[in-house]
Amino acid sequence: MPTLKNYHEFEGAHWETASIRHALAYQGITMPHNGKPLSEAMLLGISGGVVIGYFSFAYTGYDPHVALLTRNTFDPMDHIFERLGIVQTIKQTTNAEKGVKNLIEAIEEGHAPLVWADIYSLAYNGMPRDDGMWMMMPLIVYGYDGKTACLADRARVPLEIPADALNAARTRTKDNKSKLMTLDLPDLDKLPRAIEKGIHACLSLYTETPPKGSKNNFGFAALNRWVDLLLKDKDKQSWAKVFPQGPTMFAGLTSAFWSIEVFGTGGGASRGIYADFLDEASEILGKTALKEAAALFRACVPAWHDLGKALLSDDIAPFKETRELTFKKSVLFKERGAAATDDILAINARLMQIKAEVAADFPLDSAGVRALCEQIAAQIMIVHDCEREAVTALESGLV
Repeated sequence: MPTLKNYHEFEGAHWETASIRHALAYQGITMPHNGKPLSEAMLLGISGGVVIGYFSFAYTGYDPHVALLTRNTFDPMDHIFERLGIVQTIKQTTNAEKGVKNLIEAIEEGHAPLVWADIYSLAYNGMPRDDGMWMMMPLIVYGYDGKTACLADRARVPLEIPADALNAARTRTKDNKSKLMTLDLPDLDKLPRAIEKGIHACLSLYTETPPKGSKNNFGFAALNRWVDLLLKDKDKQSWAKVFPQGPTMFAGLTSAFWSIEVFGTGGGASRGIYADFLDEASEILGKTALKEAAALFRACVPAWHDLGKALLSDDIAPFKETRELTFKKSVLFKERGAAATDDILAINARLMQIKAEVAADFPLDSAGVRALCEQIAAQIMIVHDCEREAVTALESGLV
């Protein structure tokens, strides 16, 4: 079985930054200031860092959901490659057999290849297969034969799956079908400028016109807009209309919570890991003021956690249980990987049961819904004030 010797990189928590971190760390790349591999925090910061973005979507046949952006999603991998001068070799083919051959050759040549795979098709994610839902994300394949594939994918432990399962996940969509990428060494002379570019990109989504969407969808305006949608029922996009009392409101609450505590890195809307980046950036750039900004972003973490608790309140039993089980699923996968699949599926079954119970007998009347929306809005404004203080310090820290 072609397998990379001494592969042991399992420290990443988000598909894009984790896969790049793993590939570079396996090559022995270390940071000049501490002799350690490029951290996922550093890669997050260089990619564009954290953001605030608020959107809601409703597709036929699916629950409406909140898409709350907490990290920069505008081509983050491309920005890392460009800012660090990392040359990529990409191989992609519509021929599945050729895709397997490319993978084996990459491993035999000593690379830790990034491959794109549909997360819904990988059983260890515990996500139901749906013909209308897919998401192709990068992961590392460090071993492969005709029967088994060895992966590094956000868990802190190795993952082994049937080779056929990986092949199916790699060929799920046309755009990224059998896509594979290997990375050359970064130019660490570019590191200081890469850090500065990443910070400027982060700040721009708080304070400037966004590259896509309305300005009200990003930054502090997005938080103000979210408050208005919670409290002003006449708006066409208000929660009263998009997420009214009942199962649709529950869908909005749970999806917003997932965005804050599960989708990013380390929960708390990824503010803690961004603070880690700023601490490193302060040392590399010699700008001590960035440590002050780091402390303020770190201080935002409890406010974001409290927002998650406001969305799925301790005072409402099925909401509290949903919050705790959703977070537990994430922790189980990170700690145990595929060994936790049965437990994750059991949690999924309980979450579906709660969803049905809430749909049959929603635990809030109209007055309770209004009170909950007011509590969420109040906590959003606490987040708003924490973020503004942190961003102001970050702007000053670059001077």
